[in-house]
Amino acid sequence: MKRLHLHVNVPDLDQSIRFYATLFGAQPSVVKDDYAKWMLDDPRVNFAISTRARAAGLDHVGVQVESAGELAELSGRLKAAGAETFDEAATTCCYAQSDKSWVSDPAGLRWETFFTFGEATTYGEDKAMAALEASQAGACCGAAPKPATQSASGACC
Repeated sequence: MKRLHLHVNVPDLDQSIRFYATLFGAQPSVVKDDYAKWMLDDPRVNFAISTRARAAGLDHVGVQVESAGELAELSGRLKAAGAETFDEAATTCCYAQSDKSWVSDPAGLRWETFFTFGEATTYGEDKAMAALEASQAGACCGAAPKPATQSASGACC
């Protein structure tokens, strides 16, 4: 079963943890100095917040899958829809080890599809986001971005 993923950048992590813990009726399953995550079953969502040096607000959305096969299927659907993806194998991101496929929708919203297979002690690097943002340079006001087609290892959201 797939799980929706939402990642929000926040200006104050502690204040946001209190807010979302109250909203969801549950404490986060992961808390770090710059990051917190809830793995909720109702609604079925992987909800993350961080203070990772981007503007406050929605950072990206995604779909978390339960197997490498599901990731390949979903990535294939993105490519079949005409979207070029930025694929990452065995990357460290968000204190986890994952394989990922990134894409920007026609309005420029970043989507992440990923399969997590382990934990990590560090947040990771932002190479994938930098590549996606660079591919969108010049896209404005809802114009379709020019997506990147690359493969990377060891990069992060």
